[in-house]
Amino acid sequence: MGKVKFVLIICLVLGLCLGQTGANFKSCYKWCYYGCSLEPGHPPFYCSVKCTKECQHSSSHSLHDTLSFCKLGCAYSLCTNLSSKGDPGDEKVAGCMDSCSRTCTKRV
Repeated sequence: MGKVKFVLIICLVLGLCLGQTGANFKSCYKWCYYGCSLEPGHPPFYCSVKCTKECQHSSSHSLHDTLSFCKLGCAYSLCTNLSSKGDPGDEKVAGCMDSCSRTCTKRV
């Protein structure tokens, strides 16, 4: 179990170092979620929030701009409950994040 966890963490770190784009959110989230869920005491909601933040941050240029905050707020309220223990729900979460991105970029 320790080797699997180590490999997942290395893959996550390499993915983050290579620079994620919005299109790679799903992949980032999936690996992050699996790595997080291997840690004892990390419930699905905790991993969802942690990985949404990490992968959204890695796919945007600045967390300090209004758009990024809008996307994160939307994701926390609508997307973090789509994962369950053993299933990151990466397809659903990525779709939800795309929806948040569209919502946050609409002109009023």
